[in-house]
Amino acid sequence: MNAPFRTRIKFCGITRIEDAREAVRLGVDAIGLVCTRRSRRFVEPDTAAAIRASLPPFVAAVVLFMDDDPDWVAAVVRRVRPDLVQLHGAEDAGFAARIGCPYLKAVPMGGVGADLAAVASAHPRACALLLDGHAAGEAGGSGRAFAWSAPPECGIPLILAGGLDAANVAQAIRIVRPYAVDVSSGIESAPGIKDPARMRAFVESVRVADADAVSAS
Repeated sequence: MNAPFRTRIKFCGITRIEDAREAVRLGVDAIGLVCTRRSRRFVEPDTAAAIRASLPPFVAAVVLFMDDDPDWVAAVVRRVRPDLVQLHGAEDAGFAARIGCPYLKAVPMGGVGADLAAVASAHPRACALLLDGHAAGEAGGSGRAFAWSAPPECGIPLILAGGLDAANVAQAIRIVRPYAVDVSSGIESAPGIKDPARMRAFVESVRVADADAVSAS
């Protein structure tokens, strides 16, 4: 699937309302709220709900889980009311269907990589696949990139994550041509604490890549 000329942007690991508001001001399309306790960027459901409530229309709230207990997932979804959930573990399509919310399926690209067509086939109702730099069984947000290459057509939008920052995201977009990019550690001063200058620089780099794509078309 060819990428649009406006690459969508998701800022993940948001833990503070002020960071969510800055993301909105910069024109970011989605923010990620990590509700799996194994993450350093974990936020309690009440905090996630408050951040979600601060978002204006047309900015999506995405809640991230990784092999969490179904009762916990259901309780968080009821409290936060996200637009999408992001599943980072071994959750199968049946688990995703029981959540009752549109979802993104994360694909670990570290180590041996993954067969994207097979993952897409196993998750026919997923909205997109999120390609992350961690290996299978590891949590996201590690700040590690994987070896970028033009992916095969797999009939589903692709979101690129893992080790992205303002210095490399334009190159990554030119190689992978994703539907969207997802960044967490690359815009932080500390885990869960976003840096406004890094946030702004990241968005500017994405827009440069988009402008280059338009010029080359």
